[in-house]
Amino acid sequence: MDLLSTLVEKGLRRELPTREEALAVLSSSDDDLLDVVAAAGRVRRQWFGRRVKLNYLVNLKSGLCPEDCSYCSQRLGSTAGILKYTWLKPDEASQAAAAGVAGGAKRVCLVASGRGPTDRDVDRVSKTIAAIKEQNEGVEVCACLGLLSQGQAERLRDAGADAYNHNLNTSEETYGQITTTHTYEDRVDTVQQAQAAGLSACSGLIAGMGESDKDLVDVVFALRGLDPDSVPVNFLIPFEGTPLAKEWNLTPQRCLRILAMVRFVCPDVEVRLAGGREVHLRSLQPLALHLVNSIFLGDYLTSEGQAGQVDLDMIADAGFEVEGAGTTTLPEHRAGGGCGSICADAGDHGADSTGCGGTAQPGGARAGCGERSTADTAPEPAPVAAEVAQGAEPGPRAPRTDLVTVRRRGAGTDLAPNA
Repeated sequence: MDLLSTLVEKGLRRELPTREEALAVLSSSDDDLLDVVAAAGRVRRQWFGRRVKLNYLVNLKSGLCPEDCSYCSQRLGSTAGILKYTWLKPDEASQAAAAGVAGGAKRVCLVASGRGPTDRDVDRVSKTIAAIKEQNEGVEVCACLGLLSQGQAERLRDAGADAYNHNLNTSEETYGQITTTHTYEDRVDTVQQAQAAGLSACSGLIAGMGESDKDLVDVVFALRGLDPDSVPVNFLIPFEGTPLAKEWNLTPQRCLRILAMVRFVCPDVEVRLAGGREVHLRSLQPLALHLVNSIFLGDYLTSEGQAGQVDLDMIADAGFEVEGAGTTTLPEHRAGGGCGSICADAGDHGADSTGCGGTAQPGGARAGCGERSTADTAPEPAPVAAEVAQGAEPGPRAPRTDLVTVRRRGAGTDLAPNA
């Protein structure tokens, strides 16, 4: 039986693939890409049909973070030209959330920069949750406030939060190369605190930071061991003014292989396509809908995404449908207990980076950098185009840095959000 048939059968049984099988997906050729997408798509449809859940980020507090996460435009020492503002008032946050809900978002993700919330911050966010739920009946609220202290997860749950996001971001082995002001174990502990409090856990990763295939497999297997209900997959947005500004390591094809690998390892989990999809997947975004069952609508934390209507049109054009408020996202065997258990080898249980937000790409708006190109400014032709014009063999496609745009609208501004 070939690799893809084996992975499909395991996915339909919710059985964990081997690490070698996961690595083989990442190393598969572009010639096999559509076969990989089709195989992972069978697993996705088994557990989620053709539904796409929409999520909307509200950046409650932007910039000026004391942590040194290398990927983050809000980090200590960042010179990225992002918006910086302190806490939004509850009514301001609720107004921002309403724009996403009006566009079809089922979950609102409340994100705040910083190491973690103080007790006063938890009180402030609790009032914001109450305001959002009062004005938007049935909406899910996910908080993403950084590292939690004892008892804070319970307080957020009592305030009406449904979920908590805290991403592992990368493998335990390489985590210290990305962040030094807190540890991988700190992140694992926060995810476990959220689960213990009865919150639905949301934890994912960032790809494209220079990690190896082994690192990607390690972090996804660690997430599988933690068993979150939602796994956001972010693709690094290399912000100017951050240590990873030059890390343009991704192609659309590699992004699709990463998403397929995550689906095979986490077959019945909400896999969310998060920050960086517009920059790195570009015109292949519709193919990613065959692998994920959840996306962010509109903008991210500190960068602009596609217009919300473009997201909705893409879903419809690809033959998918927006998941309604009355529909349970997770399969029945997971939905009952919030955080359902999954079959996994004891040796694979591990631990926990940007999804609902996190102090990285997505948030009350999306993450990204650079100035949006204007209609009267034609970009220089990509090197590959120049080579073809001269009759030379085309070389590697240059990264489209002109696609990355710092957010200038939505929460924290006087401009309306785009959803």
